[in-house]
Amino acid sequence: MLVIALLVLLPVGALFMRADGFAGINSYGWSVIRFTVFQATLSALISVAFAIPVARALARQQFRGRRFVLALMGAPFLLPSIVAVFGLLAIWGRNGVFSDVLAGFDAGPLDIYGLQGILLAHVFFNFPLAVRMILQAWDAVPVEHFRLAAQLNMGPRATFRLIEMPLLRGVVPSAILVIFLMCMTSFAVVLALGGGPKATTIELAIFQALRFEFDLSSAAVLALVQFALCISVALLALKISRFIEFGGGLALAKNRWNKSQLLYWQDRILIAISLIFVASPLLAIGFRGLSGLAAGLPNSLFQAFVTSLIIALSSATLAIFLALILAHFIHHLQDKSGRMVQSVAFLTLAASPFVIGTGLFIIINPFFNPFNLALPITALVNAAVTLPMALRIFLPALKRIDQNFGQTAQSIGLHGLNRFRILTWPQMRSEIGFATGIAAALSMGDLGVITLFAPPDIATLPLLMYRLMGSYQTEAAAAVALVLIASSFTLFWVFDNGGRHGDHP
Repeated sequence: MLVIALLVLLPVGALFMRADGFAGINSYGWSVIRFTVFQATLSALISVAFAIPVARALARQQFRGRRFVLALMGAPFLLPSIVAVFGLLAIWGRNGVFSDVLAGFDAGPLDIYGLQGILLAHVFFNFPLAVRMILQAWDAVPVEHFRLAAQLNMGPRATFRLIEMPLLRGVVPSAILVIFLMCMTSFAVVLALGGGPKATTIELAIFQALRFEFDLSSAAVLALVQFALCISVALLALKISRFIEFGGGLALAKNRWNKSQLLYWQDRILIAISLIFVASPLLAIGFRGLSGLAAGLPNSLFQAFVTSLIIALSSATLAIFLALILAHFIHHLQDKSGRMVQSVAFLTLAASPFVIGTGLFIIINPFFNPFNLALPITALVNAAVTLPMALRIFLPALKRIDQNFGQTAQSIGLHGLNRFRILTWPQMRSEIGFATGIAAALSMGDLGVITLFAPPDIATLPLLMYRLMGSYQTEAAAAVALVLIASSFTLFWVFDNGGRHGDHP
């Protein structure tokens, strides 16, 4: 816990020492802060507004292929940001599919650089996440509530007001705040689609201050502003998040409770549009990637792949190691003490990779060349950022194991490493494999801290792809995108499948 706290507090302390105070923020800095908050707010509201009707449609429709639709809704979460941007450009860019269609009607090409492109990319990433969050709340409502509403001849408006509106009041505010936080710290999207000074976020301004101007004071002030905003939003999300209890049911199959043909086709059309929106960039990446592979791979691809793999495996191993230790520690504490330790662990999420990276840059710079430590620092920060996610996966599993086997283990004197080897590991293999897969995949596709520290002769797959896109080598970038997707999803599949193999009942 101390190591994790220092990993956040030391960089933040270094930022305070280096910053000249908020009076040092010029008019450009304030415009960057305003734009960051504005685009994050707009992205969160649009994502959740579109997600509510789609989640409702998925909740009341049972059809063949529904599991595939839900799995596809989870794909953007694991998709590397720079790859998703490439796919969106292939569909919505000036040389994309829709611009080609418009050219047939003598209309100008689409321009998605600037605010509109940032919003499009953020909705692509976060709309499926919002659907999954809201759908989970919808599925928690027993189907008997809707059957009773149908027996009482309640119309759609009354059903929405009495059953669906309460669950939305419980889940929508927290979903908006979580997505707002993610859009605040979305660096790769703004780096690729930002439209100059008028479409620059705090993290991009930090990157420019460090890499191009070497203005450590300005970078420190902006990083502190980012930290203050993110931790305020994170605390607000924890405070207002609540679950609406609807009581129990008989776990009946959730057949369609409304027989209206109009609503039936409305739901199907909404689901189809959502599928097209999410799947079309993925298909474009596949087609263009295969074309890029046929044209030949860049010479530096293998080295970038090895670098990314080393960072991903190191980051995932460190994150899971720390998360397992902290999860056991939290599990054996009292509720209030456990929540305090969880709060310390979740500081890494509120701080954001760029805040931690900027602070570490300032700490290291007087003693060593930060660019020589690009790989270990990237692995360390990626591990810190994925740690809260692993904790959320491990804590319920430990509680389940203790409820089912705790008394038996205590009675036979099973403690320490023997308990972990004989009891915890077999029972938690699936959770450990799942968390390791997510941590490795996210680190494999990360384009964040590495941009602050990497010298020109070092590149990960995302950084190589960004550099190729910047030099207009589209075919080579498409080939790297396909390799990056395959690597990320393969890492996730290997660890997740390995964890589920030989599961204990």
